[in-house]
Amino acid sequence: MKRFILVLSLLLPMAGAVGQSRDTIQKKQTLSEVSVRSRAEGMSRLGGAENGTKVGQEVLFRAACCNLGESFVANPSVDVNYSDAAVGARQIKLLGLSGQYVQMLIENLPCFAGAASPYELGYVPGAWMNSISVSKGASSVKQGFQSITGQIDVEYLKPDREPGVSVNLFADSRLKTEGNVVANLKLNSRLSTEVLVHGEKDWLHHDMNKDGWHDSPAIGQLNMQNRWKYVNGRYIFHGGIGVIREEREGGQMAGVSVDPFVVKLNADRYEAYMKHAVLLNYEHNTNIALMANASLYDLGSEFGRRYYNVHHRDLYSRLIFEHEFNERHQLSAGASVQVQGLDERVNPLRLPEGVNGTVNLISQQTEVVPGVYAEYTYKPSYRLTVMAGLRADRSSLYGAFVTPRLHVKWMASDLVTFRLSTGKGYRSPHAWAENHYLLASGRTVAVDGTLGMEEAWNSGLSAAFYIPVGEERTLKLNAEYYYTDFQNQVVVDYDSDPTRIGIGMLDGRSFSHTVQVDGSIEFDEELELTAAFRYNDVRCTYGGQRTAAGDKGQLMEKPLTSRYKGLFTVAWKPYMGLWQVDLTLQLNGGGRMPTPYTTADGTPSWDERFPAYPQLNMQVTRRFRHITVYVGGENLTNYRQPIPVIGAANPWDSTFESTLVWGPVHGIMGYAGIRMNI
Repeated sequence: MKRFILVLSLLLPMAGAVGQSRDTIQKKQTLSEVSVRSRAEGMSRLGGAENGTKVGQEVLFRAACCNLGESFVANPSVDVNYSDAAVGARQIKLLGLSGQYVQMLIENLPCFAGAASPYELGYVPGAWMNSISVSKGASSVKQGFQSITGQIDVEYLKPDREPGVSVNLFADSRLKTEGNVVANLKLNSRLSTEVLVHGEKDWLHHDMNKDGWHDSPAIGQLNMQNRWKYVNGRYIFHGGIGVIREEREGGQMAGVSVDPFVVKLNADRYEAYMKHAVLLNYEHNTNIALMANASLYDLGSEFGRRYYNVHHRDLYSRLIFEHEFNERHQLSAGASVQVQGLDERVNPLRLPEGVNGTVNLISQQTEVVPGVYAEYTYKPSYRLTVMAGLRADRSSLYGAFVTPRLHVKWMASDLVTFRLSTGKGYRSPHAWAENHYLLASGRTVAVDGTLGMEEAWNSGLSAAFYIPVGEERTLKLNAEYYYTDFQNQVVVDYDSDPTRIGIGMLDGRSFSHTVQVDGSIEFDEELELTAAFRYNDVRCTYGGQRTAAGDKGQLMEKPLTSRYKGLFTVAWKPYMGLWQVDLTLQLNGGGRMPTPYTTADGTPSWDERFPAYPQLNMQVTRRFRHITVYVGGENLTNYRQPIPVIGAANPWDSTFESTLVWGPVHGIMGYAGIRMNI
């Protein structure tokens, strides 16, 4: 077995060349005939000044969790929706805003920026994840200036965990199959290696609503990583390489048309990362660390007769120094540099009136952003924590800017904790890279003018209550409010022109208000109930981006955004946890559709608003000594968006629209899987 793992770890680099938490682990052990019971890490609140939660494997495995996009099914704060019916890309929404305002991290390193961002949720396999930390609002300045609505940091399984091989096999009723292998080997007391392999394949093409279009594209993906960890006294090294190859095929079903509208995407991604850390002083936890990652991403995509091709290069490095003067005063300081280069070629096809031929937009852009930061933490007592951070960065494209952030945590008592946060966030936009899926629309897609850096303030207040219920139970309640206010924003405008989608800078106001209340309670360590409700008020000014006369646009609800969400989950673990039944019920509130146009017979092209809809998921798990078997079903309410593809019979017409997806495109889906530890 050791030789097998070692061979895999040596072959994977060759393949790559070619192509802050609160402890919730609870253990109860008795050395007599009474059985041993243990509980894996579930969901807990972040222990520092930032507001958020950490989700462990116990919660991740309550659903199929094939990838990061499916790991938030039972999360009350994060929504995951399809962005369109043609590409099938999934998008996170946090605090009512799209995932591009969430900074994505893998083990504290930025990942999947630019062209890869529409598909990033599918590039992180669920079987590889050890935990996910979700922090809300303007987060720590250590990782950069990009966080506006929050950060999501994924921790993979570590190379130095217990040696062995874990296998996860999965199949669903649509004949999608997946396989995962995680193999760990300790070469000696200091050096460990790990091989991660993920493969998935859709074997069938589906058209459940019989409109002649794929409900979602068929996906084939191979994803591999080789990770190493070395520990020698005060020095720690962690590094690895990875490769992703993915194909997506969708559009019209075969045989529907003699001139079919075909959607194809081919992506190759190569990455490498390293972390070096040296502990200089044990007493004051003084340490210095250097971490870096680099990636190359090539995407070729076809949307009917349109195309988008990009070569994206990304390099990030950070030097960190941390020191604890005493229990009250802590300092973290450092410097970073990020380099992004995009070589793009676009054929938007829908030409301005009177222009014939094909448009080829060629863009080559490189942005270099060096920066420095300092973050000071003051703890006058265990009840109060104040964390203040400041960054200064300079973009080669947008100039210099400063990022201030402040977090305060106050434990009013052992049962009540308040958190306050405020700060700024910035983001460098990539109009085509982040929105190329819009080419699947029949409308003309165009970038209006020169885009600038996005800029927003985010402020939030939360309160956590731990209420004793009886002698052994605790009701955990959380209430929070967040306000995001944009000074500069890139706006995707569906409303100004029914034949055109414009991408331009904000001319007016844009903001979001989010209120959430959630609570959970456990009964005898066998039954856990969670309920949550969130209300979003997200508004943006549309129509003011292109008006030559200087007319202001109209402040409207952001389209395709649910006004509210209700969540109820049940986790039941009878028979000493050998069985587990998980149920998740969601109620997704309705919202505004983009302004409809009037058809030839005088009727609107679609309703002005979409309705609320429920979704029910369920999974049953049986654990054995080295094997876990699970079966489940998703969308058991069988709710589907009635018309996900508008004008499906005329894809070459300007009225064709496949990007207005607000609900599920699939009905009931069953699945089964097995996890084995060797």
